[in-house]
Amino acid sequence: MMVKRGDPRDPQVTALLQASHALMTSLFPPEENHYLSIDALCAPEVDFFVASEDDTLLGCGAVKQIGNYGELKSMFTAKAARGKGAASAILDHIVKHTRALRLSSLKLETGKGLNAAHSLYAKHGFTPCGPFGDYAANETSIFMEKPL
Repeated sequence: MMVKRGDPRDPQVTALLQASHALMTSLFPPEENHYLSIDALCAPEVDFFVASEDDTLLGCGAVKQIGNYGELKSMFTAKAARGKGAASAILDHIVKHTRALRLSSLKLETGKGLNAAHSLYAKHGFTPCGPFGDYAANETSIFMEKPL
């Protein structure tokens, strides 16, 4: 498995992101969906990564630099690749990348009920925190952070 920089506009990656967006839209109300658009994932302050194996896209994730911390965004694994370690590989890569940027912490917002995601983040040292940045407390979000 290889994790490297990716392009959200690549057709395979776009399809994966659209699947993620569709899932989030089906689970949470629009005002509580905080995923970045494909164009926003191409912004200079966002570093986007993909995991692949034998030319098969397994998953993606990104970090958005906000002041002295990074925000984890767009973590998603293809359905066929779940349970194979792609999300852990992407998250490990993003943590190393964020440390190299000398940011103080990595933060995230995720939805309540996404138990596999919560377990992944806890396994990688993330702990609950309060809302950060422009987020406000709401009924469907969980906030976590990992000091770097």
